[in-house]
Amino acid sequence: MRDMDRFIAIVITEPEFIDDEAVKIVKLLQSGVDYVHIRKPGAELCDVVRLIEVIPADLRLRLKIHDNFELTKFYDLGGIQLNLRSPKYFPSVRHVSRSCHSIEEVDKYYGECQYVTLSPIFDSISKKGYVSKFNLDGIKSKIIGKNVIALGGVTPENLHEVKDVGFSGAAMLGCVWKDIDMFIERLNRFKTT
Repeated sequence: MRDMDRFIAIVITEPEFIDDEAVKIVKLLQSGVDYVHIRKPGAELCDVVRLIEVIPADLRLRLKIHDNFELTKFYDLGGIQLNLRSPKYFPSVRHVSRSCHSIEEVDKYYGECQYVTLSPIFDSISKKGYVSKFNLDGIKSKIIGKNVIALGGVTPENLHEVKDVGFSGAAMLGCVWKDIDMFIERLNRFKTT
């Protein structure tokens, strides 16, 4: 289990399967990413299983799934991410996190979860037209002391701003998958400053 008292880095998969995805996930986890969220809405269960089975067992504790929660019974996964498609969970799940899109949702759910994601903090890179409705100065006092992860338009270049506001970490998607090596280099640059 990772220490939630420090700033954590999360990567979310593309919604569609991509070439060499398991290899890329392993590389991300071995290069400083704390968790990878497997988010494959509408994917066949067998395809998600194939992806998980290729990832070494010792890294699966750092995977969270957004759907197909029954897989947590068969694989030693790090937990699940509740969302609008999948709002309920099995009581035996190791760790639960949840997607939130308002401060009111954060207030409602953060005590039940390892962490919650709040989005979109910035205009989304991966979802065109998904624009931020948050003022970072305005939410600072509302997230302090809660394990809230910034999501939406977050890149290694704005991680300092996200951290300064009081977020416990950041989840990234749009800035990751086009060039994994470049993303890792940029993330490690943030971690050393």
